[in-house]
Amino acid sequence: MGIGLYIAILCCVWVIYVNYINVNVVFYSALWAAVISLIVHAIIINVFPVLGNLSRFEKIQHLISCLLLGYILAISVPTVIDRSLSFYILEKLQQRGGEIKLDKFEQIFTQEFIKEYRLVDARLTEQLESGTIQIQNGSVKLTKKGDNIASFGQMFRRNFLPKHRLLMGKYSDDLTNPFKK
Repeated sequence: MGIGLYIAILCCVWVIYVNYINVNVVFYSALWAAVISLIVHAIIINVFPVLGNLSRFEKIQHLISCLLLGYILAISVPTVIDRSLSFYILEKLQQRGGEIKLDKFEQIFTQEFIKEYRLVDARLTEQLESGTIQIQNGSVKLTKKGDNIASFGQMFRRNFLPKHRLLMGKYSDDLTNPFKK
């Protein structure tokens, strides 16, 4: 009952959020929706005995579980759908009647995906809002925070991503160091 109530509140808050509040970054907004939902949920479970007679400690555990669930959902649903090339492929196939010639995909990505999803605008906005870049005098500049995150990403990619990843029928380590060429 308690988790279901939290998810219902989260869905309501998210629908209100995306329809009536300005969203700078989808992921951050989804996190805020999860926190707002948690606060509403905490008030409800403390005012009404919807969870039965739980101790204070059990209520705190429940709220922590709800917060973690909100975080998982923030990443797994709106953020993934907003950013996912995989979803785009499926949607593009659907738009085109369920089939596209394989040799047309590079053209679709370079000429349609970037424009249709305003990919550059969306990602630069996310980086600006995150404080990882600055735009000055028509140039995009990496901040110290951005440099640290990029260094971490490169280290993680080289050491903790698969060295034998299936890419179009062949196993490769190409994505552990995509800039090597």
